[in-house]
Amino acid sequence: MPVTLQMIDHARWQADEQVRIDLSRIYHEAPGERLPLAPNEFIQASLETGHRFCTAFFNDRHIGALLCEDDGRAWRIRHCCVRKSTRRRGVGTRLMALMSLEAAARERLLVVPDQGLTLADELLLSRLGYVKDAEQQGFVLAQTDSES
Repeated sequence: MPVTLQMIDHARWQADEQVRIDLSRIYHEAPGERLPLAPNEFIQASLETGHRFCTAFFNDRHIGALLCEDDGRAWRIRHCCVRKSTRRRGVGTRLMALMSLEAAARERLLVVPDQGLTLADELLLSRLGYVKDAEQQGFVLAQTDSES
């Protein structure tokens, strides 16, 4: 599945109806306990505070998304969700891999805060090469010997 990464900020959300439809569909399918607000309120509030959504894009549709908070040094990513119709096909894994590449290109540390993660979330992050980092209060991608 040739999934690409797209970044959605407040301006793009307002200008592109398909973006609004796709993000709404993604987060309406999220487990209710995963979001702090109703889906559309969550999306709007997140974008209004200057955060952005990074999405998995395939066949002219956004099929997965996560919230990206940039503090100037690190990207903290939260609320990852994939459309039900495309779950269990590697979309979330591909989205995380694309985020890792983009964060490295922009010289940002990629952090998945550990607050609210389930055991399944932690196992997935571990499988993807993330390790718990007490200083960052979350999971970061483990460095390989060539990165040291």
